[in-house]
Amino acid sequence: MSEQPLTYEGVLAMFREVARESRKGAREIRNMRRLMKERDAEYAREKKERDAELARIEKETNRKIGDLTGRIGRMVEHMIGGRILEKFQALGYEVDYYTRNHFFSTKKLGIKGEIDLLLHDGDVSILIEVKTTLETADVRKHMEKMAKYRIYANARWNDPTRFIGAVAGAVVTDEAKDFALENGVYVIVQSGEAVEIVPTPEGFKAKEW
Repeated sequence: MSEQPLTYEGVLAMFREVARESRKGAREIRNMRRLMKERDAEYAREKKERDAELARIEKETNRKIGDLTGRIGRMVEHMIGGRILEKFQALGYEVDYYTRNHFFSTKKLGIKGEIDLLLHDGDVSILIEVKTTLETADVRKHMEKMAKYRIYANARWNDPTRFIGAVAGAVVTDEAKDFALENGVYVIVQSGEAVEIVPTPEGFKAKEW
């Protein structure tokens, strides 16, 4: 069967068919792009809502944890404060009263901080840092705070009082305990409903600031 020769009308019809298919294809592409754009917008909206909800939950969880940690910390402070005088008196310190949350600050030297419990003796004061969970970093920070308080006291009153450090926690890691004792810092732990000062190793000497 021989092919029919192309005519002008035949060529025109072919172009019309190509144009029709091209328009159809273009519509399908536009529709596909529109659907993809709508899907992306919906996904972005859902992601934004999920992120906002996760942020809200995280913020609320952190607030609750912070509140709980704060309450536990205050409980630990009260527990330690209730019996700590007699514990240090048994070690030979003539402490007779203590103060809580002792703030110190001097703009001139750029020094400020807070001592959780400050036990007073005639010529010696014991500065105690209280944590819910005591870790090595807490001991190190307390020693740095002790050095700052020494500078503060000298600048403020030319205070001859010797300062001794102690750390306490409802939970005390072995690493924190060992590090504190190695550096002449007393360690206070919870023992039943009371508190105890960890027995010091042979050769222990309380570091003075």
